[in-house]
Amino acid sequence: MPSPVQLPLFQIDAFEEGPFTGNPAAVVPLEEPLEDNLMQRIAEENNLSETAFTAPIPGADTAAPSFALRWFTPTTEVDLCGHATLAAAAALRDMGALQGASQVHFSTRSGPLVAHLEGSEEVSIDLPAALPEAAPGPEQLGAIERALDAPIESVFLHRYALAILPSEDDVRGLSPREDLLRSAGIPIIATAPADADDVHFVSRFFAPTLGVLEDPVTGSAHCQLVPYWAARFGARELVARQISTRGGRLRCRLDDDRVQLAGGARIYLRGTIEVG
Repeated sequence: MPSPVQLPLFQIDAFEEGPFTGNPAAVVPLEEPLEDNLMQRIAEENNLSETAFTAPIPGADTAAPSFALRWFTPTTEVDLCGHATLAAAAALRDMGALQGASQVHFSTRSGPLVAHLEGSEEVSIDLPAALPEAAPGPEQLGAIERALDAPIESVFLHRYALAILPSEDDVRGLSPREDLLRSAGIPIIATAPADADDVHFVSRFFAPTLGVLEDPVTGSAHCQLVPYWAARFGARELVARQISTRGGRLRCRLDDDRVQLAGGARIYLRGTIEVG
């Protein structure tokens, strides 16, 4: 009987504001790719909103270390995950895989992404901006309104539904039912202007169709949030908070068709898993 394969495992709180805040992501750095089914089973076992898998790309045509990067929820592979990208960069730095480089290139299903390592615990990531493209039809709008059960000023669709609410209190007070969220057929971002003077906007993110009822801090959601709020505030640099139970803070910048997100990356766990 073959011996189990041992793999390194990190759990990292991305976009954290202190211990036990931010969004926990698992990172499994690989020497070579695993089978898709095995990566999905590991993500299911980890039972976090995302598990990231990295594998080096030998001879990549970049000046910085380059890795393939994939993201899995407990139930499915996703096209883009910001917080697990930030966590992956932090894990690779911690294990010495970047050889002192200040940035790392990732090849992903959403195209090339770059992470910049800023200081000992902060990372910034470069993601594609997602501009609002359309309003939902009456049936889908009704499903979103029933799911949130809160005043909604407007809704825009892209990868997710972006629902604009009047106030931070409206966003904070949401307690949507999972069945109604599922009936909307699309993950939902709820957002509003922030009350605090040092924060521009707040949000929450609900995605039971992706296996995550509420995500603590969601980088990919800010690909839609930042362009919207940059236009509304007339500013390219913004500070955001995701006001989930754990909470997290993001420094954001809109650069044409790219969104830069920066935040803390605190390592909670280093370990080894056995599979096979």
